[in-house]
Amino acid sequence: MHHIRLQKLLDFLKNEPEDPFLKYALATEYFNVNDHEKALFYFEDLITNHPDYVGTYYHLGKLYEIIDRKPEAIDIYRKGMEVARKKGDMHAFSELQTVFNSANGLDYEDD
Repeated sequence: MHHIRLQKLLDFLKNEPEDPFLKYALATEYFNVNDHEKALFYFEDLITNHPDYVGTYYHLGKLYEIIDRKPEAIDIYRKGMEVARKKGDMHAFSELQTVFNSANGLDYEDD
């Protein structure tokens, strides 16, 4: 099933190579099948070429954490909060702030 979706997305991307949604969809599909190298390629491409695509920051940060690149995850969460704030996307800002705080050991939950 994942293979079919991946192939369709790759075919779409051939026709629209700069479509950020297609890149994001590919990145998340590769992430879901644990192909971290390819997911990283598409997420980092989005950050470089489509820095206003807010959804990228959360998922790239999570991927960085999974592959033991925590300082980069913290940095990408910080950048994502800046982008979300500029775009007025306070929901994304809140989600990024939560994972930023968690990555920095600043969880505020009472047990």
